[in-house]
Amino acid sequence: MTIKSLISAGVVALGLLSAVQAQASVVIAGTRVIYRAQESETTIKLTNEGKTPALTQAWIDKGDPKAAPAAIEVPFTVTPPVSRIDPGKGQTLRILYTGEPLAQDRETVFWLNVLEIPPKPGADQADANKLQLAFRSRIKLFFRPAGLKGTADEAPAMIRWRVVQSGGKPALEGRNPSAYHVSFSRIELVGGGKTARFEEGGMIGPGETRSFALTGDVAQGPDARVRFNTINDYGGSARGEAALDSGSAQAL
Repeated sequence: MTIKSLISAGVVALGLLSAVQAQASVVIAGTRVIYRAQESETTIKLTNEGKTPALTQAWIDKGDPKAAPAAIEVPFTVTPPVSRIDPGKGQTLRILYTGEPLAQDRETVFWLNVLEIPPKPGADQADANKLQLAFRSRIKLFFRPAGLKGTADEAPAMIRWRVVQSGGKPALEGRNPSAYHVSFSRIELVGGGKTARFEEGGMIGPGETRSFALTGDVAQGPDARVRFNTINDYGGSARGEAALDSGSAQAL
């Protein structure tokens, strides 16, 4: 059977196609975008590291990865929304805030999507078996109002932690009193020679409380510590450590 095209819109998992080796050609210069309210716009660069031209589509969503771009209403415009990037060349995306009201006492998170659509096969490849994949990259876009209390770098240390039961299993519950989103790449609870982890990464928004299911041996007692890696504004990793809230751990 001749496969002329197979497009998977999203970050493509190739576990079902073990014989296929593929990766996106278009690379985003960063893992997040910080839009500071006092700025008229912000930019982020795309680079085509592949060997063929790439067509890209860019849009912003509010948190639903399945939402169709044409149906999404967000207070931002991305230009150009569609662009061709030649091999070894780049394209700068401009993101402009259109002024609709957003919270001014905390950050608001959106998501920037970049869909890379492969070129159509040339005439010499029209009859060849060919698998085409469309790659979508999706990164966080934080709208940061001016004059927020504290700083983003200080926010991880402000989170209050306790051990709770979630679905009959132990979990770490984090409460974020800051005005900033805190993104984690690793969370673990250690103490008394025991270690329990949450390995999927996650985020706690301003004023939110979120639970992270633990696997492993759960430490209890005054020496129990929460260790974590957070992701800063530049996509770098920062280590942190905190004690559990005194007297807040539930009996397990």
